[in-house]
Amino acid sequence: MKASARWLRELVPGLNASAEEIADRLALRGAPVESIVALAEGLEHVVVAKVITAERHPNADRLSLCTVDGGQGVVSVVCGAPNVKSGGWYPFAPVGAVLPGGLEIKKAKIRGETSNGMLCSAKELGLSSDHAGILELSGQFTPGEPFVAAMGLDDATLDVEISVNRGDLLSHVGLARELATDAAGDVARREIPGAPAVAFRYEPGTPEVRVGGVSVRIDDPDLCPRYLGAVIRGIRVGPSPAWLQERLRGAGARPINNVVDATNYVMLELGHPLHAFDLGRMAGSAVVVRRARTGESKFTTLDGVERALTSDMLMICDAEKPVGVAGVMGGLHSEVEPDTTDVLLECALFSPKSIRATRKALGMSTDASYRFERGVDPEGMRHATERCVTLILATAGGTLDGPVLDCSPSVFEPQVIELRLARIERLLGIPFTADAVRGLLSPLGFQVLGAASGGAAATLRVRVPGFRSWDVKREVDLIEEIARTHGFDKFPSQLGPYRAGTVPDHPLFQLEDSLRAALVGRGLFEAHTPAFAPEDEGDVEVSYPLSATERFLRRSLVPGLLRRVEHNFAHLNRDVRLFEIGTSFRRAGKGEPPREATCLAAVLTGLRTPSHWSAEDEPFSVWDLKGLLEDVAGRVYGADAAVTPGCSDARFDGAASFKVSSSGGAEVGRGGRAAKGAVDAPVWAGDVWALELELPAVPAASAPVSHRPLPTLPPIDRDLALIVPASLSAGALETAIVAGGGRLLESVTLFDVYAGPGIPAGTRSLAFRLRFRASERTLKDAEVDKAVTSLLATLEDLGVGPRG
Repeated sequence: MKASARWLRELVPGLNASAEEIADRLALRGAPVESIVALAEGLEHVVVAKVITAERHPNADRLSLCTVDGGQGVVSVVCGAPNVKSGGWYPFAPVGAVLPGGLEIKKAKIRGETSNGMLCSAKELGLSSDHAGILELSGQFTPGEPFVAAMGLDDATLDVEISVNRGDLLSHVGLARELATDAAGDVARREIPGAPAVAFRYEPGTPEVRVGGVSVRIDDPDLCPRYLGAVIRGIRVGPSPAWLQERLRGAGARPINNVVDATNYVMLELGHPLHAFDLGRMAGSAVVVRRARTGESKFTTLDGVERALTSDMLMICDAEKPVGVAGVMGGLHSEVEPDTTDVLLECALFSPKSIRATRKALGMSTDASYRFERGVDPEGMRHATERCVTLILATAGGTLDGPVLDCSPSVFEPQVIELRLARIERLLGIPFTADAVRGLLSPLGFQVLGAASGGAAATLRVRVPGFRSWDVKREVDLIEEIARTHGFDKFPSQLGPYRAGTVPDHPLFQLEDSLRAALVGRGLFEAHTPAFAPEDEGDVEVSYPLSATERFLRRSLVPGLLRRVEHNFAHLNRDVRLFEIGTSFRRAGKGEPPREATCLAAVLTGLRTPSHWSAEDEPFSVWDLKGLLEDVAGRVYGADAAVTPGCSDARFDGAASFKVSSSGGAEVGRGGRAAKGAVDAPVWAGDVWALELELPAVPAASAPVSHRPLPTLPPIDRDLALIVPASLSAGALETAIVAGGGRLLESVTLFDVYAGPGIPAGTRSLAFRLRFRASERTLKDAEVDKAVTSLLATLEDLGVGPRG
């Protein structure tokens, strides 16, 4: 939200702070300021000037030759705007001035006449997009007076970041309420200049209210619990007074006309969007709040765009047709025009879910929808209406016709929460008295009613104001408000006494922590990628997606990691090692929720180790991937997990891929070289290796840690070079050696692979080192020879024999 620093200082009289200091204070209250923009930036050299004469240029029909008093003497200026007149006051940029955007004003000769400066439009000054004519100034000025001071532009616009649950901060009063507790002041609203005395009356009713030929009816109270309509007749639409335009510009808004500016002013001040309809264009002088009907499939909004409607969208209609999209934007054919004389002012309460769904379906966001979908104050509707009506009467004239129509099928009931002082101390670590709690909550609008009925004095009853009814629901929410108002920086930094928990983490969390430690130890970095994916990467469609191109939930983590690899390639980083532990989603049966599974995925590309002059650079290979896959599969599924060549996943190159099977034979993972086209890689990039493993919902309990003393007796090693059929994998052969090596066999290590001359066709040579050892005595060669002979006999059944 964009806020005016001057406006905030006016609302909090005790707040004597610069824009930067205000930003710091808001940040401490949970509303950081992203940027501060000074409105006077680039306008330092612009002054207020009086046009002495304005005559037609002697050599051009569409130009004027003016004599201008800019405080430094009278000079001649050539101007192309038709609205310049003698005796008027205008912003003037003398020769040498630099305007926003870098335009430097120079002395120039235009159609034979010398121009010594420029009379400026609002667009040229960066104040609005209006370039129709020179900006006319109303009031009394002194020639040469700084334009910034004369127009009250010595203000700064703060771009405040508001969290989604704090809709109450989308107003200057909401922000001032936070600052008032810091400045020990109160929120004081500005008196409206020229405001007439108005006696407001209300005509309540449900589901329809009718007064003086104007009616309001709510057909869908679940989407619109309340609607207020005020009829103002005899207005004169025109420019807003200078103070109102100045206030809107300070808040980053563009002045339009006195009626629209009044609604925008109240929205920025109180946070409640309002809308003014041209009553003369509303059929039957009626307002009907209902969903779009069959046949009402198209609607043109204020911005001139024709939008497609659906039957679940809430519309504001007259007696015949829709005139506005409820809570989002009004219609083109009911807006206030220069000839408008009668208006109906709308102040409504809409369902945030409905507004959010409509706004997303229409692909648009407005200041009104931004506030409605976060929740507006249900108790402040009459105050907002009265404030806006008074402002319209003060700036556009007219009279309030009859009572305000108040159609309210659903009455708001404020919530009262019981707050225990003991609970506050337990959560925050320090005690608070009842008076201290009242002093912290009352400035925020909460009403401390006293001790709970029938309860101890240490339990308070707190009434939640309407503007906080959307986010303060529980006792802990009130405690958070106490902590914020007290100041997080004021809590003691020392750690108080506590009792450590004895409940162990869930086995899945323990497994995830173990995998993270193992992968980080291998040099991989953990990544977190979004769960949203395009249609070809997901099965489960999201009802209200954040992006039209990513409307599905991912079925796999690998594509997201591959996109991070592409990102690194784009930044000339060829060595990438990433892993992610996240959730994948797959469609389940009809009417069932999607199936969610926790998965581990990893990607590798580039060099195995950092480049160094002492060794040759070695890229990651298929054996690095297989080793990593065996490691994580063993940690997840134990020693019975099998990693075998080949998988059917099209994302991997079949010739360099593996699948992982659990002890029951089910495929639980896969990995390999990314298939051609799976990664948008530059020519200098190496192979990209990826793996993915599904983690069990409840991992098996880890085997108890056992202790085995270090061996004290020497081993005996035997090297066996074996001729092995090409169809028999080294892993299968190693398993057979372990099974047939006897109880004295301690370890088996493959140390050489050879295929070529001297080896029969269809075979290869695999050399293993076998280590034998007995824990209680020294082995003899004869015992080892006997074990080796027996092993070779066993291997003959597999077609394996000794080489040479």
